[in-house]
Amino acid sequence: MDVKSRHHLRSDEIDEIRTALSDRLGVSLDGEAFELVELTDSPFDLVLVDGDPDVLYVDGDPFLTVRGANEHPPETGVVTVDPGAVSFVSDGADVMRPGITEADDGISTDDLVAIAEESHGKVLAVGRALVDGSEMAGNEGKVVESVHHVGDDLYEFAV
Repeated sequence: MDVKSRHHLRSDEIDEIRTALSDRLGVSLDGEAFELVELTDSPFDLVLVDGDPDVLYVDGDPFLTVRGANEHPPETGVVTVDPGAVSFVSDGADVMRPGITEADDGISTDDLVAIAEESHGKVLAVGRALVDGSEMAGNEGKVVESVHHVGDDLYEFAV
């Protein structure tokens, strides 16, 4: 991944990120320095929080990266998958209904969500909900489209 540009964010931009993550995920994002990193070969832009790639922009919306979600565990907007789904989700597969053990009822269609594994609560991926949270568990069908996952280029990004 090539860096197109980097610049520090203004305080109002930082406030917007903090508010969005607090409202959407129940996360309080502390940090002294917030730096926007625009990437040339990626649909995402990153925000480094004190040098760590904790936030990404997906279609203009800030959300936690997988690393950011594991550093700042979300309280809402989480879809939990069973052990059988872990290897698939970690490899970037979309999430299917049979693999879901729990989903936040506050999730609406098209929301970004954190996808966590059941055993330890570690976030494996970030995805976009294809249905409301209350409709996620079931027997068949794709319910979350993977956007970013453990081991992808964004996860491996280093400054």
